[in-house]
Amino acid sequence: MRIDILTVQPKLLDGPFDHSILKRAIQRGIAQVHIHDLRAFGLGKHKQVDDYAYGGGAGMVMRLEPMIACIEALQSERKYDAIIYMTPDGERFHQSLANQISLQENIILLCGHYKGIDHRLREHIITREISIGDYVLSGGELAAAVVTDAVLRLLPGAMNDETSALSDSFQDNLLAPPVYTRPSEFRGWKVPEILIGGDTRAVEEWRHSQSVERTKKLRPDLLEP
Repeated sequence: MRIDILTVQPKLLDGPFDHSILKRAIQRGIAQVHIHDLRAFGLGKHKQVDDYAYGGGAGMVMRLEPMIACIEALQSERKYDAIIYMTPDGERFHQSLANQISLQENIILLCGHYKGIDHRLREHIITREISIGDYVLSGGELAAAVVTDAVLRLLPGAMNDETSALSDSFQDNLLAPPVYTRPSEFRGWKVPEILIGGDTRAVEEWRHSQSVERTKKLRPDLLEP
């Protein structure tokens, strides 16, 4: 899978892909992540990527030309399954959406900045818009990193234990059950006996019941039809 991230602040993405599961996925050739500085496609000697909004108002707007030039340069090299704009008013990101995206081969993530992008790009070029929550960030870079992390960890071979992702929270609309490790007792706090007994079926039944109970208590909305 290949993910191309378009941004006016590439340094904000220097760290997220150099560690842990994402780094391993890239090193193993399972995924490619390429970060593109939109200023390389900027206008004039100052490489302008933004301008004042028509109609007035505070803040600048990202111009069409640099974004389209970058997107079309990438499209000349390969076909993209989706061109995704990271924006607070997009579709709420969730686990099943991460699962869907992980099945695609090539995607573009466009990071908004300033007051956003010229709306004509959203009308004619963007194929999907995603939000990671009902709040506003300084730009879409952190949101793009979140989406990339959630998607790449699902790719076969990205994790040492490929079954691990299947038991994550939200995979079946349930929160994950409690987990424990050694020691079995600490300051009088004990690990549930059922986890130590060795009965695999009983453990799985306990974990499922715990997932249902935690979901009812903490996220009852996930159980709604």
